[in-house]
Amino acid sequence: MKRDEAASPQSRSHAIPTAHSPYPAPPEAEMDDMKSPHKGKTGLTRVWNAFFYSLAGLKAAYRFEDAFRQEVWLAAILIPLAFVLTPDNLARALMVGSVLLVLVVELINSAIEATVDRISLKDHVLAKRAKDIGSASVFVALVNVIVMWVLALAG
Repeated sequence: MKRDEAASPQSRSHAIPTAHSPYPAPPEAEMDDMKSPHKGKTGLTRVWNAFFYSLAGLKAAYRFEDAFRQEVWLAAILIPLAFVLTPDNLARALMVGSVLLVLVVELINSAIEATVDRISLKDHVLAKRAKDIGSASVFVALVNVIVMWVLALAG
């Protein structure tokens, strides 16, 4: 017997067959409750709003995340230094790009940590794993900076 055949007649009436989910879709009324009140803007209004949300995120990261603040100051030193140390535009692009990648990864790591902390401040193996993996991603990005800078300057 298939999963849909085993379901009650009520749940089958709301099921939307998908290849990705074995679960029936919630009724339309529940779907409306699940929509974000912040969604619905389109076009230039959405882009304009997204710009200000991004600025708010950068400000929050700089204010509340010590590691992000340190990496911003490191970027403020390294990015101009890349233009001084090599005349090669490709080398500069790799050097600057690797530094900017650290900032991107740190922002994502900070978002993961904030989300985990929002869910619970209790110690949990999955919370630790999420935070450790986020931290490892920042470490890999920092190693990438070293590798890119060494290769660019040695080339």
